[in-house]
Amino acid sequence: MMRSLLVLSIAASAISPRGRSPRSLVSEVADTATTKFLVAGVPVILRRVTSNEVVTANVYLLGGLRQTTAETEGIEPFLLDVSERGTQHASRDALQLAMARLGTQIVIDPNVDWTAFGVRATTRTFAGTWAIMADRLMYPAIDTADVSFMRGQYLSAVRQRGDSPDALVAYLADSITYRGTPYERSIGGTEHSITTLTRAMLRQYESIQMVRSRLLVVVVGNVTRPQIERLIQSTIGRLPEGSYRWTIPPATGSGAPALVEAQRTLPTNYILGFYRGPPATSRDYQALRVAAAALEGQLFGVIRGERHLSYAVEAPFVDHALSAGGLYVTTEWPDTTLALMRGQVELLQTGEVNPTALTQLVQQFITQYFLDNETNADQANFLARAELYRGDYRVADHFVDELREVTPADVQRVARAYMHGIAFAYVGDTTKLSASVIAGF
Repeated sequence: MMRSLLVLSIAASAISPRGRSPRSLVSEVADTATTKFLVAGVPVILRRVTSNEVVTANVYLLGGLRQTTAETEGIEPFLLDVSERGTQHASRDALQLAMARLGTQIVIDPNVDWTAFGVRATTRTFAGTWAIMADRLMYPAIDTADVSFMRGQYLSAVRQRGDSPDALVAYLADSITYRGTPYERSIGGTEHSITTLTRAMLRQYESIQMVRSRLLVVVVGNVTRPQIERLIQSTIGRLPEGSYRWTIPPATGSGAPALVEAQRTLPTNYILGFYRGPPATSRDYQALRVAAAALEGQLFGVIRGERHLSYAVEAPFVDHALSAGGLYVTTEWPDTTLALMRGQVELLQTGEVNPTALTQLVQQFITQYFLDNETNADQANFLARAELYRGDYRVADHFVDELREVTPADVQRVARAYMHGIAFAYVGDTTKLSASVIAGF
């Protein structure tokens, strides 16, 4: 007789459908508030929101870590940060004064698959803020003194990574999980790469990489298509065309159990491990996201609720073009806790998910989805993920239907297919961890 699992909790994320292609999921009823069009060869997604005066506009520089090497890790956000210190048309003081008068923000949000360079403004201040953002993107001054100043800032951040157990365990886990792929590189760079970045390297990167073929623009707010077209045509639409083509990275297959350790004297031990999942285009993507949420509920119930071994236990799902799932816990008893986690993974792989509990889990997922997409910035990122990961921004509107298609059998199937070969990072008292426990994953 198969054991039955009670699914306890879930967190929302962009997910993909089971058994149907993205194109077949587009509704016959069009989302008239959202449109896609080209301006000077740059794809633009505009969601017209008239309920508020907030405008989010993100320019996505596609490719992310695939645009870097071990020598240039962190170069793109570094370059964009340097641009804040002056352009060929405006000094740092002039840029700061202009932004202060507008009362708006320009944000840099680097990701493994892209770097978002975004405007946060109001309908009235949007055009002025866009002009400053575009000037920084197209005409950064890149003065030697500014490069030196930013290098110091980045090196400080890199070195502080070792002072935070959570930051360190995340960095180590990413590196070991994706070894041999671009995802193993650091978004913010390493001490080696940041130290060796020069003004000439930044200039070369800017001249080669800032091209229209790398761009996707997503705007959410109370602005019109003609406004967007005018702004793009007069600014980033004048960049060189380039020859970049966005693709989903090739799947790398599952890894083998692995461990990287960092000895630290801490009140508790930090453990984070990842297993490789399917690409976002796979029919398994959605089911694995739900399976990870089911596992998190079980871990919470057993490790925190029953055994009181940790206050922080999670089973994260990594929502990238190439997905991953993981196990995270902080505990004084690593061997005991990991053994219990392994037991819950096996239970998900061999047991039977309660259909009623799964329905409740899905409803929690849906509720969290709407909560996570309240702001214009959230909506912009969600549309971008649907467009880039799934090939059509309209797929984002089918979140609820897709989620409800996941069956108990799907959850068990993907747990068996992907939840193995986990690569772990461990920060804490290494004498308390047995290698044999890790090998069991």
